[in-house]
Amino acid sequence: MSSQQKPTPDDFDQVPSRRRGRRQQISSMQIAFAAILSIGLLLVINYSGRIARGQQMEIERRRLQATIDVLEAEKRNLLNDRDYAASNEAVEHWAHTEGKMVRDGEMLVIPIPAGPDEPTPEPPAASLLAVEARESEKPRWNLWWNLFFDGEPPF
Repeated sequence: MSSQQKPTPDDFDQVPSRRRGRRQQISSMQIAFAAILSIGLLLVINYSGRIARGQQMEIERRRLQATIDVLEAEKRNLLNDRDYAASNEAVEHWAHTEGKMVRDGEMLVIPIPAGPDEPTPEPPAASLLAVEARESEKPRWNLWWNLFFDGEPPF
């Protein structure tokens, strides 16, 4: 049939018969090849799924191992802190710093820092003596009266 000729009805009848013939010519070799190909495809899909799960499990294992390492380090630090807290050095350190305790023969000195611009004030000794003398002249009840009523007591 050339490109200029019109197809005839006989030509259409011949086409299906050729197709039917090809379908019937599938050999056992082709069937075996298709079976092997399909089994191979199933194996590839199965193994790729296993590989992906294995990679996820390895990532999770590494994450858990890192967590375990951190917790073991924290445990070691806590055990060291516990052992130090139970030792005599810790008790002595606390007594000197927090408890403000001293041993026999030691003197407790607590430094009070002054600001950078403020000199350390030293009160004159004469004014302290004068204040103490005036306070000793007044009776004690006058002091209480001043504290409660904010004024001098009546005479």
